Amino acid sequence: MTLPLCFAPEVRAALDAGRPVVALESTIITHGMPWPQNYETAQAVEAEVRAAGATPATIAVMGGQIHIGLSPQELEKLAQTPDAMKLSRADLGFCLATGQTGATTVAATMICAHLAGISVFATGGIGGVHRGAEDSFDISADLLELGQTPVTVVAAGAKAILDLPKTLEVLETHGVPVIAFGQDELPAFWSRRSGLKAPLRADSAAEIATAHLMRARMGLNGGQLVANPIPAEAEIPREEIVPVIEAALSDATAQGIAAKEVTPFLLARIYALTEGRSLAANIALVLNNARLASAIAREIADAPM
Repeated sequence: MTLPLCFAPEVRAALDAGRPVVALESTIITHGMPWPQNYETAQAVEAEVRAAGATPATIAVMGGQIHIGLSPQELEKLAQTPDAMKLSRADLGFCLATGQTGATTVAATMICAHLAGISVFATGGIGGVHRGAEDSFDISADLLELGQTPVTVVAAGAKAILDLPKTLEVLETHGVPVIAFGQDELPAFWSRRSGLKAPLRADSAAEIATAHLMRARMGLNGGQLVANPIPAEAEIPREEIVPVIEAALSDATAQGIAAKEVTPFLLARIYALTEGRSLAANIALVLNNARLASAIAREIADAPM
């Protein structure tokens, strides 16, 4: 059966020519930022990828097809779709079968990127082990996907609202290389520091690309997580953001927020508590990740076969 993939013309041309392509998720558009910042950020991230010498492929599900790359009109329409499904591995097939509109999480974007032949994906932050998971068992499917789908994911670490030590443990259990870029400490999304030592360190896009290709040659399952620290001028230092996160978590508990609604609620609450500073930091780190992902994609595309 033919896969329901719909390629934007520029993405199809780049893949056919062996040029670098960077996958981009779409839940950051539908669930991560308010209108119109979500649309403006999506446009800016795509422009950043192009400026860095690669082709952007924003991924979403529309009309029973996986769109690998969106037209400007499709991107704007998605940014104004408040009821888009938030798709992970569990509901990707259902959304396609029922013809609904869906935005892809890290896990779903990895699946779609791999089906499309794209090796590198830039996002903001991955999901992980939620605080209190020993009782709720709330662990993001992103971690399991990283353990089985061979895509290199560039993020500013896991979202700081999560239990970062437990997230690292689960990634280790699933054999996922966690590579801090340019520093020994794991970044924590809005902050450059987490207090946790990263398992691995790389100081160049070439090193990361070589590791990606080596894993493929060895037949190893799964991808790589590249933890790229937010630019210093844009960060919210750990000592400032931690109390804000704790307050937002308390609010979520008090209001009975659970499951897929937790992350959007916390991001919106932290945005309010920081008077918009968290959103500015989020935009800066996504753009930074797009630049690094493009450099990695270029190295992979230029590597001898």
